[in-house]
Amino acid sequence: MYNGTGLQTARGSGTNAYTQTNKFTVKHKPFNSTQGTACVSKKPNKDILDHDRKRKIEVRLVELEEELIDQGFSEEEVKEKLDVARRKMEDDKEDGDVGVFEKRVT
Repeated sequence: MYNGTGLQTARGSGTNAYTQTNKFTVKHKPFNSTQGTACVSKKPNKDILDHDRKRKIEVRLVELEEELIDQGFSEEEVKEKLDVARRKMEDDKEDGDVGVFEKRVT
Protein backbone atom coordinates (compact mmCIF):
# COMPACT_ATOMS: atom_id res chain seq x y z
CA MET A 1 0.00 0.00 0.00
CA TYR A 2 1.24 3.44 -0.98
CA ASN A 3 -0.38 6.68 0.22
CA GLY A 4 -3.52 4.81 1.21
CA THR A 5 -4.19 3.45 -2.28
CA GLY A 6 -3.88 -0.07 -3.56
CA LEU A 7 -4.23 -3.37 -1.75
CA GLN A 8 -3.23 -3.97 1.85
CA THR A 9 -1.61 -7.18 0.77
CA ALA A 10 -1.16 -8.89 -2.56
CA ARG A 11 -2.13 -12.29 -1.16
CA GLY A 12 -5.06 -13.94 -2.89
CA SER A 13 -5.69 -11.02 -5.24
CA GLY A 14 -4.02 -12.43 -8.34
CA THR A 15 -2.06 -9.22 -8.77
CA ASN A 16 1.30 -7.98 -7.65
CA ALA A 17 -0.35 -4.95 -5.94
CA TYR A 18 1.48 -2.47 -8.16
CA THR A 19 -0.52 0.78 -8.49
CA GLN A 20 -0.18 3.29 -11.31
CA THR A 21 -1.24 6.90 -11.55
CA ASN A 22 -3.92 7.95 -14.02
CA LYS A 23 -2.09 9.97 -16.63
CA PHE A 24 -5.28 10.96 -18.47
CA THR A 25 -6.97 13.00 -15.79
CA VAL A 26 -7.92 16.48 -16.88
CA LYS A 27 -6.71 19.18 -14.55
CA HIS A 28 -8.77 22.33 -14.89
CA LYS A 29 -6.82 25.55 -15.03
CA PRO A 30 -8.40 28.74 -13.74
CA PHE A 31 -9.77 30.93 -16.55
CA ASN A 32 -8.05 34.23 -17.00
CA SER A 33 -10.20 37.13 -18.28
CA THR A 34 -7.48 38.04 -20.78
CA GLN A 35 -7.56 34.58 -22.39
CA GLY A 36 -9.44 33.87 -25.58
CA THR A 37 -11.05 36.14 -28.11
CA ALA A 38 -14.63 35.97 -26.87
CA CYS A 39 -14.77 39.72 -26.30
CA VAL A 40 -13.24 40.65 -29.64
CA SER A 41 -15.77 41.46 -32.36
CA LYS A 42 -14.80 41.36 -36.01
CA LYS A 43 -16.11 43.55 -38.78
CA PRO A 44 -18.21 41.70 -41.36
CA ASN A 45 -16.42 40.65 -44.52
CA LYS A 46 -17.38 42.97 -47.39
CA ASP A 47 -17.09 40.20 -49.99
CA ILE A 48 -19.52 37.98 -48.11
CA LEU A 49 -21.99 40.82 -47.61
CA ASP A 50 -21.76 41.74 -51.31
CA HIS A 51 -22.31 38.11 -52.35
CA ASP A 52 -25.32 37.83 -50.03
CA ARG A 53 -26.79 41.04 -51.47
CA LYS A 54 -26.34 39.75 -55.05
CA ARG A 55 -27.91 36.44 -54.10
CA LYS A 56 -30.96 38.21 -52.66
CA ILE A 57 -31.29 40.23 -55.86
CA GLU A 58 -31.16 37.09 -58.01
CA VAL A 59 -33.75 35.33 -55.86
CA ARG A 60 -36.03 38.36 -56.14
CA LEU A 61 -35.55 38.41 -59.93
CA VAL A 62 -36.42 34.71 -60.26
CA GLU A 63 -39.63 35.31 -58.28
CA LEU A 64 -40.43 38.31 -60.47
CA GLU A 65 -39.77 36.28 -63.62
CA GLU A 66 -42.14 33.53 -62.53
CA GLU A 67 -44.82 36.08 -61.70
CA LEU A 68 -44.45 37.83 -65.07
CA ILE A 69 -44.64 34.52 -66.95
CA ASP A 70 -47.78 33.62 -65.00
CA GLN A 71 -49.29 36.99 -65.97
CA GLY A 72 -48.79 36.09 -69.64
CA PHE A 73 -45.99 38.43 -70.72
CA SER A 74 -43.88 37.43 -73.74
CA GLU A 75 -40.25 36.33 -73.38
CA GLU A 76 -38.91 39.68 -74.68
CA GLU A 77 -41.10 41.69 -72.33
CA VAL A 78 -40.06 39.54 -69.38
CA LYS A 79 -36.38 39.94 -70.28
CA GLU A 80 -36.71 43.73 -70.61
CA LYS A 81 -38.55 44.08 -67.30
CA LEU A 82 -36.01 41.88 -65.54
CA ASP A 83 -33.14 43.98 -66.92
CA VAL A 84 -34.82 47.16 -65.66
CA ALA A 85 -35.49 45.57 -62.28
CA ARG A 86 -31.90 44.28 -62.01
CA ARG A 87 -30.45 47.73 -62.76
CA LYS A 88 -32.79 49.35 -60.22
CA MET A 89 -31.89 46.83 -57.50
CA GLU A 90 -28.16 47.15 -58.16
CA ASP A 91 -28.44 50.95 -58.05
CA ASP A 92 -30.09 50.67 -54.63
CA LYS A 93 -27.09 48.80 -53.25
CA GLU A 94 -25.94 51.85 -51.29
CA ASP A 95 -29.14 51.67 -49.27
CA GLY A 96 -28.62 47.97 -48.63
CA ASP A 97 -32.33 47.37 -49.11
CA VAL A 98 -33.18 44.84 -51.80
CA GLY A 99 -36.89 45.03 -51.05
CA VAL A 100 -37.33 48.55 -52.48
CA PHE A 101 -38.45 47.19 -55.84
CA GLU A 102 -41.92 45.73 -55.67
CA LYS A 103 -42.67 42.42 -57.34
CA ARG A 104 -45.54 43.77 -59.40
CA VAL A 105 -44.42 45.39 -62.62
CA THR A 106 -47.01 46.61 -65.10
